[in-house]
Amino acid sequence: MNRRHFFKITSLTGIGISVFPQLAFQDATTLISYEELIGKGKPQLYGNGFNLRKEANDAFLKLSAAALKSDIRVQVVSSYRGFNHQNRIWERKYKQNSNNGLSPIENIKKIIEYSTIPGTSRHHWGTDLDLIDSNVKQPRRVLNPNHFEGDGVFSKFKEWMDEHANDFGFYLVYTDKKERKGFKYEPWHYSYKPLSKPYLDTYLKLNIKDIITSEQLMGADYFSEEFIANYLNQNILDINPELL
Repeated sequence: MNRRHFFKITSLTGIGISVFPQLAFQDATTLISYEELIGKGKPQLYGNGFNLRKEANDAFLKLSAAALKSDIRVQVVSSYRGFNHQNRIWERKYKQNSNNGLSPIENIKKIIEYSTIPGTSRHHWGTDLDLIDSNVKQPRRVLNPNHFEGDGVFSKFKEWMDEHANDFGFYLVYTDKKERKGFKYEPWHYSYKPLSKPYLDTYLKLNIKDIITSEQLMGADYFSEEFIANYLNQNILDINPELL
C-alpha cells in the first residue's frame, strides 16, 4: 500500500433543514493521507482543550453556544486520538483483561465492546467527540449510559442533543437500537457528519486487514479472517444509518 497517497474528499452539502438558519454547510474539498485516516498523520487541528478539524470545531462552537442558552455547558471528554493514543488504550485493556484471566479471544471481544482497534477509530479523523454536560454534579465515571437516561445527571443534555445536535451537523454514532451490533450504545459519542461521512467512505477503500494485522498489536495473532469481516460489518459499519 502506498502510504504517501492522498485521497481527495468532498464534504456533504445540505444535511437537512435547520432551525438555526445561520448554519450552512459549504462544499469543501480536502486532501487526506492514508496516515491521517489511520491516526498516524499530522492533521491541522483546532479547539481549546480538545482537538478537531476546523469545520467540525466551528460547528461545535456554535452548538456549545446554543446549548449554553439552555443552561447546558457542553464539555468534551475526548476528541482527536492518534494511533499511539488508541494503542495505549488497547494495550492497557488487553493487559488488564489478561490479568483477570480472559483468554485472548475473550479479551479482544471484551475490549471491542467500547474501544476500537488502533488504526480503525473514528477519533483518528478529528471529526468525533465524546460529550457530557459540565453544569451538573459529575458522577465518578462520566461515560456510563445510565447517566444519560431517565433521571441520570446527563439526561437533560441528552434530550437537548436529541433535539438540536443534527441541526449543527452532529449525529450520535452508536445508537441504542436493539438490532444494532458491534460497539455498545454510547449516548456521548457524536460525529460531525459533513466531514466524517466522506472520511468513512474514503476509509472503506483501504484494506482493513492490512491495517490491523501489520502493526504488531497485542492479540493480533487472533484476528482471523472471520473476525476481521465481522469487525468491519458490525463495529465499523453497524452505526447510525444517518452517518453511512
